Amino acid sequence: MSKPNAITKRIDLDGGRFITIETGQLAKQADGSVIVRMGDAMLLATVVSAPNAKDNVDFMPLTVDYQEKYAAMGRFPGGFFKREARLSEYEILISRLVDRALRPLFPDDYHADTQVMITLISGDKNVLPDSLAGLAASTALTISNIPFNGPISEVRVARIDGKLIINPSLTDVARADLDLLVAASIKDILMVEGEMNEVSENEMVEAIQFAHEAIKKQCEAQLELRALCGNVEKRSYSHENNDEALRKNIYDATYAKVYEVAKSGKSKTERSAAFEAVRSEYFATMSDEDRKAKEFLVKKYYHEVEKKAMRAMILDDAIRLDGRKRDEVRPIWSEVNFLPSAHGSAVFTRGETQSLTTVTLGSKQDTQMIDGVMFEGENKFLLHYNFPGFSTGEVRPNRGTGRREVGHGNLAMRSLKKVLPSDDINPYTIRIVSDILESNGSSSMATVCAGTLALMDAGIKINRPVSGIAMGLIAEGDRFAVLSDILGDEDHLGDMDFKVTGTEKGITACQMDLKVDGLPYEIMLKALNQAKDGRLHILGEMKKTLSAPSDDYKAHAPRIVKIRIPREFIGAVIGPGGKVIQEIQRTTNTTISIEEVGDEGHVEICSPDKASIEAALSRVKGLTAVAEVGTVYEGTVKNIQTFGAFVEILPGKDGLLHISEIMHKRLESMEGVLKEGDKIKVKLIEVDPKTGKMKLSAKALLPKPDKSPSNA
Repeated sequence: MSKPNAITKRIDLDGGRFITIETGQLAKQADGSVIVRMGDAMLLATVVSAPNAKDNVDFMPLTVDYQEKYAAMGRFPGGFFKREARLSEYEILISRLVDRALRPLFPDDYHADTQVMITLISGDKNVLPDSLAGLAASTALTISNIPFNGPISEVRVARIDGKLIINPSLTDVARADLDLLVAASIKDILMVEGEMNEVSENEMVEAIQFAHEAIKKQCEAQLELRALCGNVEKRSYSHENNDEALRKNIYDATYAKVYEVAKSGKSKTERSAAFEAVRSEYFATMSDEDRKAKEFLVKKYYHEVEKKAMRAMILDDAIRLDGRKRDEVRPIWSEVNFLPSAHGSAVFTRGETQSLTTVTLGSKQDTQMIDGVMFEGENKFLLHYNFPGFSTGEVRPNRGTGRREVGHGNLAMRSLKKVLPSDDINPYTIRIVSDILESNGSSSMATVCAGTLALMDAGIKINRPVSGIAMGLIAEGDRFAVLSDILGDEDHLGDMDFKVTGTEKGITACQMDLKVDGLPYEIMLKALNQAKDGRLHILGEMKKTLSAPSDDYKAHAPRIVKIRIPREFIGAVIGPGGKVIQEIQRTTNTTISIEEVGDEGHVEICSPDKASIEAALSRVKGLTAVAEVGTVYEGTVKNIQTFGAFVEILPGKDGLLHISEIMHKRLESMEGVLKEGDKIKVKLIEVDPKTGKMKLSAKALLPKPDKSPSNA
């Protein structure tokens, strides 16, 4: 069998770097498959969609999975089984990025199970694959027969040394003060996520526009590849059986009632009950036979009524579900030091959304080990977000961390890490945990606010407080309304969820999801400016609770001291077989870690109390101190000999105090002069340059006897 010919297109990134997309050789039984390559990085993307939709499905059952193969970087997976297992958080985050960009572009009436799989099959240590995953997935869909209103693409845009760069190298990204992943079609922006060093709204929009120009070229290349493949005809389908008479009947019977409920300003629970009552009232007008046969359609059409009523109310009457103005933030209350045993804690409540957040401080031994395909190392700042069922009044089994929790936690983490102090100031490994106790929209932004307060309560010297707000959008034709601090229903029934976090100085992170095909720049800039006003208002409310970090850590928080020692002393601190460092830890009740960094040893001492820290610090400093000629030490007599005594002037460092150097008068013997354990002040008078042996003198510190004739 001869090798099939590949169909290839090449995309010029910047005149020197290229991306190739090709199809026709691998995974030919999938509905669409492509390989995307940049440098040595290669991603295989496949897409398969079921021939028909399942019964009573009125949504798009899309699954996107991104996975990295360890073989792609010539590595073995860790763990006992030595094979790839469940997706890592990094892989989940990339899966979410692609999902959020693709999902709005499937036809509203297309409901067949669809699976997109993106696999890193070859890695390049300097090419970040997350910036290629969206391009790979979209290309596979574009050349397939699956209905898709694309193409789209995703790129990374970073600002490095003041210059915007598309898909920069891994080493360059580490120096960036703005790092965004942007997804877009040829026409509009679809998704944005990233982190920044407190940049302005205009700077952020400039970066997004720069990214969009690169995306347009990548979309055009996909269309050209599709043409080279013969412009495969999209499949015909019929996934909905509608009853237009029933739809109109439900609208006529319920719209006015639903509109009144929406305008009532009731709480989430009361409003849900009132909406359910209207639906139940309609069901009561139906025969048992009709109800059983048409229950699915009734629920579907009634949901459409709810959506139309809420959107009309906002656009026509400028009224929101809870009675607020479009740019109004819900009432806020917060409290710190809520949990007496935590190292830092805060409750932040905004409307019906509430986060109880804790901060735990740990040592280097508490850092998270990263053992991924593309990334290895340690992480000393962790943020975990939990969303239990009771927060929305639901019965839901606890089956571990879901993709949503991973994504929300990552956004909050990126928001706060930008204001953390440097390692020289902050010696701790930090873990933040946000438990959502109530949720009615913007729970990830409540996590950012509660996290800021808990960090300050713990005594972490953050640069500036951070707040966050979620912005919504209702758009119909040329009319639109941007909403501040959206409710859960406004997110569910609206067109956008645009989360923005930042300080008084600028934006630190963002995440934008759209449920419509694209967002014009005019609306984006309005949303960002309106978000800034909301952020500053929230920061003002937070400062009423706590405006600056606590002066000191909690009494029960661990104490950590970091010092640097010359590399040649690392062995002295550790000792043979770890004997010395283990003895110090045991006798001082501390935990000590040493890391060799260049020509230095970085020593971290952790203890539950200050006295233990000082004791261990003194021991380590003694082991690493260099004895200097002319320096006076308070030593301890360790051993008596006929010719003098050996005195320990530094831990593990003895010098000879000769019998002739004890007093100014001649001593015949050492008997009765000194004994082991005596403390004595001595002066270091000589160090043998070859052997390092030290000579000490006590008489050098004593006044010389008067030899005048009157005292002879």
